[in-house]
Amino acid sequence: MSNGRIALCRGRWAAPDTLTSPVAMYFEWTEPDVANLSGPVIFDGHNDVLLKLLVNGGIDAVPGFVTGRDGHIDLPRAKIGGFAGGFFALYVRSPIDLKARYAELSKPQYDLPLPAPLTQDAALSVVMQEIAILLRLQEIDALKICHTTADMRACFASGKMAAIMHMEGAEAIDAELHVLEVLYAAGLRSIGPVWSRQTIFGNGVPFRYPSTGDIGDGLPDAGVRLVKRCNQLGVMIDLSHLNEAGFWDVAKHSDAPLVATHSNVHAISPHSRNLTDKQLDAIAESDGMVGVNFGCAFLRPDGQVNTDTAPDTMLRHLDHLINRLGENRVGFGSDFDGTVVPDFITDVAGLPNLREAMIMHGYDDNLMRKLTHGNWLRVLDKTWHRENHGQKD
Repeated sequence: MSNGRIALCRGRWAAPDTLTSPVAMYFEWTEPDVANLSGPVIFDGHNDVLLKLLVNGGIDAVPGFVTGRDGHIDLPRAKIGGFAGGFFALYVRSPIDLKARYAELSKPQYDLPLPAPLTQDAALSVVMQEIAILLRLQEIDALKICHTTADMRACFASGKMAAIMHMEGAEAIDAELHVLEVLYAAGLRSIGPVWSRQTIFGNGVPFRYPSTGDIGDGLPDAGVRLVKRCNQLGVMIDLSHLNEAGFWDVAKHSDAPLVATHSNVHAISPHSRNLTDKQLDAIAESDGMVGVNFGCAFLRPDGQVNTDTAPDTMLRHLDHLINRLGENRVGFGSDFDGTVVPDFITDVAGLPNLREAMIMHGYDDNLMRKLTHGNWLRVLDKTWHRENHGQKD
């Protein structure tokens, strides 16, 4: 299988005074070399690059996204991998002892306690900084924040990275939803009411293996109001991290397709973060979608954070989802820069290895286009009704 990281020299370094565009101040950008990709470009349902840039310098770390940085995503490697963009999460991390966390996750069975809830003020401060980073990336022409599927298609055609402003855990939003209105005006188009901790809008699942997500209560009144207002605005509700009771409450109160941006199959990997077949059937009935998470612990039947995870493991999840949901309702939600991914991928430059595995597995050109980006366009076109079709409140 070919290594997707061998062509990092395709972009050329250039002196700032010889270039005119903002991106060119750092890197001479050229169109993606689609002809040399073993399949279509990939649009992805989840990444945490904004948090990584924030903790590594904030606005000052933005040039590294253009020239190259530690982590999973930057422009040079995106070009190599045919990574067309994705959902850029506004995520506020909890204080955590990483050494203790990974020691617990290495056990055959584990149950990490839920982090303590965050205050709105603390969360909003971090979210504002992450939005400032995303806006700066757009300002220097590194990406475009997309509000419509037409925006996304234009990015795919031009080679510019497409970004959806997404919130993972709605701690920054007040119960009256005033902040939601402001964030929507700023470009927010997707919200997960919870990460794996409680918010005023719902309850998340702990990192527990083996376990279902049948943990805790359903949506409180504030959570129902959030779902209904997001439906009115055309903001997608992300079910990843939400517990089962909350999932079923969203299914009851939402009139939009049910979407889990970065979750896998519980029947294959019985992790609390993964979806049962009953949940998958509800997603299919709503004409929704699931993005396959690249996290090793959510892919592997043993729930381990082991990067020696074969392509066949991911293909099992894809096959199960296609069989359960139909080929129009499955895509990718890598969790790049937020999880430990298999060695055969490593980062966005390794995505050609995933495409090659899919092609060798027997996925034809039409199915490849759907899985890699077409199905995200389909479900977002159904969800972003106000922006896409000019509807009014």
